[in-house]
Amino acid sequence: MEFGSVDEILAFAIKGEKEAVEFYTSLAKEATRSALKETFERFAQEEQKHVALISDMSGNKAQIDSYEITKIPDLKISDYMVEIEYEQGMPMPEILKIAMKREEKAVKLYTMLGDQTDDQDAKKVFSILVQEESKHKLALESMYDDYLSDQDS
Repeated sequence: MEFGSVDEILAFAIKGEKEAVEFYTSLAKEATRSALKETFERFAQEEQKHVALISDMSGNKAQIDSYEITKIPDLKISDYMVEIEYEQGMPMPEILKIAMKREEKAVKLYTMLGDQTDDQDAKKVFSILVQEESKHKLALESMYDDYLSDQDS
């Protein structure tokens, strides 16, 4: 995957985030339980925030430069899971696995792309994208862990 500019990177990322919004929105529409519907709607809203964040960065070098990169903890729960396809009526833990794997793949993709460029602005953008996707991955893994803990009680 080759990018000619930071704006091309951002356009690619926006496309991916919009696909994630559509994915979670479609799951929310199919959800038969209100708790699942609300969860998917919240996921879609989070991805929409990423679209806005990335869109705001386009052509805005000052915003990219001012973005603070911090290390996000990785519970690595999804790293040991097999990717599965969504099926209507699927239990919540399985749905969370799908969502975690999506975020994990995004983190890996942006990390790989950042490693492949020497352009410092592009590296920074990829680092920002890795951080944002890592936040989602952590939230989903925490939700999954909490869900399983509640089942043991």
